[in-house]
Amino acid sequence: MEIGLGVPRKPVRIVLDKGEYRLVQPATGRDVTEDMKIFCVDFLDSAGDVDGFILKLRSPSCGIKDVKVYSAAGKSGAVEKTSGYFGGAVLKKYPFLPIEDEGRLRNSRIKEHFLTKLFKLAAFRKVKSEGSMKDLIKFHTENKYLLMAYSQAELRKLGAIAANKENKPFKELISEYEMHIYSALSRPPKYTSSINVLMHALGHFSDQLSSREKALFFDCIQKYREAKISLCPAINMIRSWIVRFEDEYLMHQTFFEPYPEGLLEVDPIESHLREDLWKGI
Repeated sequence: MEIGLGVPRKPVRIVLDKGEYRLVQPATGRDVTEDMKIFCVDFLDSAGDVDGFILKLRSPSCGIKDVKVYSAAGKSGAVEKTSGYFGGAVLKKYPFLPIEDEGRLRNSRIKEHFLTKLFKLAAFRKVKSEGSMKDLIKFHTENKYLLMAYSQAELRKLGAIAANKENKPFKELISEYEMHIYSALSRPPKYTSSINVLMHALGHFSDQLSSREKALFFDCIQKYREAKISLCPAINMIRSWIVRFEDEYLMHQTFFEPYPEGLLEVDPIESHLREDLWKGI
């Protein structure tokens, strides 16, 4: 709409013309490449504070990958794939932010990583723009177990930065912390790392639990290792013990609620709200 195509519109596609990608509308022969390039620059330069993007799957304008490239505007058959014009500009300008398309977000693991990264970096942005050393230490402390799950190597570096033994000014320190938290959250955690975090959490009240309680927990962990259940039962066990033993430190760990609970979804296949498959039988 911003480049004058309106809604609805005839399809546009990326065409490889003399070694250069062009964005064209086959039905009209219109070339909107330069209009799109100008829009990308103007929009992203004026966007202000951004925490992430959700873009359109395989769109020649907004796709982040797998966008078809054609040899000519009027011919069928893709010759290669790339990112869309706007999607590519977003990836280039914001390489460390959470960026996904709505197709990939149908995968629950991708969605969980996207939301976790989105809300953690948004919280960090607030510390960077409005906070102080006290706020940074609080942020680091509350996210320690989450960062442990993502990257123990980066957690150690972030811990050293937050400790600030060299008494660096806040602005210098926060810039260092920013680069390492981007790196820490760049890839989703391995399943073994999440298990490691829960084992650390168990240590907070292991001596207060019965042998049967611990056996039940270990059984859940083993079943998760074998991909027979999700991690939720083991996490909920830990959460129940956090409440039971009033462990204030773990109570504030974002690992157990990395983003608002209202964004959690049950797979429609497993939901009791899906259609009644026995109706009429």
